[in-house]
Amino acid sequence: MEIGITTFAENTPDSITGKLQSPHQRMMDLMEEITLSDQLGLDVFAIGEHHRPDFVVSSPAIVLAAAAVSTKNIRLSSAVTVLSSDDPVRVFQDFAHVDLLSSGRAEIMAGRGSFIESFPLFGYNLNHYDSLFVEKLDLLIELNKSENITWKGGKHTPSIPDRGVYPRPYQKELPIWIAIGGTPESVVRAGTKGLPMALAIIGGMPERFVPLTDLYKETYKKAGHDNGAFQLAINSHGYIADTSQQAADEFYKPYAHVMSKLGRERGWSDMTRDHYEHMRAPNGSLLVGSPQQIIDKILWQYELFGNTRFLLHISVGTLPHKNVMRAIELLGTVVAPAVKKAVGNK
Repeated sequence: MEIGITTFAENTPDSITGKLQSPHQRMMDLMEEITLSDQLGLDVFAIGEHHRPDFVVSSPAIVLAAAAVSTKNIRLSSAVTVLSSDDPVRVFQDFAHVDLLSSGRAEIMAGRGSFIESFPLFGYNLNHYDSLFVEKLDLLIELNKSENITWKGGKHTPSIPDRGVYPRPYQKELPIWIAIGGTPESVVRAGTKGLPMALAIIGGMPERFVPLTDLYKETYKKAGHDNGAFQLAINSHGYIADTSQQAADEFYKPYAHVMSKLGRERGWSDMTRDHYEHMRAPNGSLLVGSPQQIIDKILWQYELFGNTRFLLHISVGTLPHKNVMRAIELLGTVVAPAVKKAVGNK
């Protein structure tokens, strides 16, 4: 199993001081987080795209390119690229640059986006939310296959008459993952196309997602794809500290701040401590606790889903940088080795 980290490079008020970091400082901290993850042998670092004041990265490829030249082994991915409101040609070119700079460590995690700010920003109609993604994904896949492309065009993309697209990546093809939040149609799309799927579990009981991963496996198999290339990632919110109580206390305020704010935007209830503790229970979706608790929960999810990758989203709300670095250290030195040993990795 591959183990890594996702982040949205959040920049929310400090839960103790109420102050905001400068975007510059948050970016410098992010570079240190990626570098440490690489040094500790974690497999993947993935960065999300947002267009709002509480997250500092609007172009993951630019940040990943900066990280590419200061890291050696870790895979560098978006999480996600909001493909529906972007130009697939530009997305491919940007990540080809990351791939060249990293000697073949770039990936694209494409999604429709759970935040909608990019649609009006770039002039797209939210009524086309799904059709935009479907058409642009097909174009991105074709761009990845060969140097020259002839594209008929469609409702959302222009025709391309036998044009070369440069640069080409270091890898023969860029890995393109499909990120989903729980829509069966998206699961079927990933399985039918034979693309790796990343499933975000950020609420509810993880068991209820088993039918989705089973559907993905069944669709993938029926479509005749190579079982040896099968990949499934589980992405979860979480945090690790030296003790369970320390982790719970340090993570609660910043996590509750963000989730309550999003809740007010989307009609959810505010996050309470009782709800939070319920979510971090052994059968809950939140991975917050001591290293052993996180090991146990990752392995429990592995039994449920048979996933080949696990990504921990550590900083949902702003935590002190030293706390994030300590969580990454525990993930890399304690959690990841134990999990990989348990699932048979050498």
